[in-house]
Amino acid sequence: MTLSTYIDYVILPILAIALVLVFIRLIKGPNIVDRVIALDLLITIGVSVITVYSISTSESTFIDVAMILALIAFLGTIAFSFYLEKRGRK
Repeated sequence: MTLSTYIDYVILPILAIALVLVFIRLIKGPNIVDRVIALDLLITIGVSVITVYSISTSESTFIDVAMILALIAFLGTIAFSFYLEKRGRK
């Protein structure tokens, strides 16, 4: 089995199932914290899809895009958790 067929038949379907399950958690999350974690995980899975696509096409430019997206997602999660902490104190 080559890397290309492994990506097409194993890795991408697993990532697609993970995206669907996390999106369901994002919609049905019982509280805001669950939704924030689901959104962060959704972005992380998106970064992994971009990385797999980059490996599949041998384009290293997409790795830079994935790293920037991961950094923005991390900073957004930190900012939102800071907001939730400040909101809970009042």
